[in-house]
Amino acid sequence: MTRIAKFMLSLWLGAFALTAAAQDDALANGIAAIQHEWARIHYQLPKDQQDAAFVKLEEQADALDKTYANRAEPKIWKAIVLSTHAGVKGGLGALSKVKAARDLLLEAEKIDANALNGSLYTSLGSLYYQVPGWPIGFGDDDKAEAMLKKALAINPDGIDPNYFYGDFLQRQGRAAEALVVLEKALHAPPRPARADADTGRRREVEALIAEVKSKS
Repeated sequence: MTRIAKFMLSLWLGAFALTAAAQDDALANGIAAIQHEWARIHYQLPKDQQDAAFVKLEEQADALDKTYANRAEPKIWKAIVLSTHAGVKGGLGALSKVKAARDLLLEAEKIDANALNGSLYTSLGSLYYQVPGWPIGFGDDDKAEAMLKKALAINPDGIDPNYFYGDFLQRQGRAAEALVVLEKALHAPPRPARADADTGRRREVEALIAEVKSKS
């Protein structure tokens, strides 16, 4: 290869690296915006305002997913938004949202199962134990526990996988196990730039611990 060819190749590789880095930054910024808006809606907005706010956030998440169709992260967050919105709406009308959320998470798994520190398995697990089973929905407690354990294998100290596994365990009547897991969630290390979500989730953990203890 001539010196000129080598020089041109180095320029091309450098430009490609800069473009890839810029795309990664744009994706990270897009994910961060959705994360913060999700936390604001879920933890701060009154219940009667959440439905309309989640409609807008779904559009934002959908646009990011279409822009980065080959990435797992936007699919995971679109699924989180859909499933949380389904919880706000409730009833049979929410079923299409949770099915869409499950399908997005399964798509994300094919792209990168470890994306966002295993969040897709936390989300899948929470769907499997909260959605009704057949013939209404796709709920499955065995799948739920398997998914939540996968999430914990990837992120053993995380607040979300420990919270949802603790919630699953208490619903299964396994109170002693649930308390151990929930105490771990309560003392989980803070997530960078996620203080708003951590504060809200920690309140949920504390409330669930109190509920489990009151029934013991």
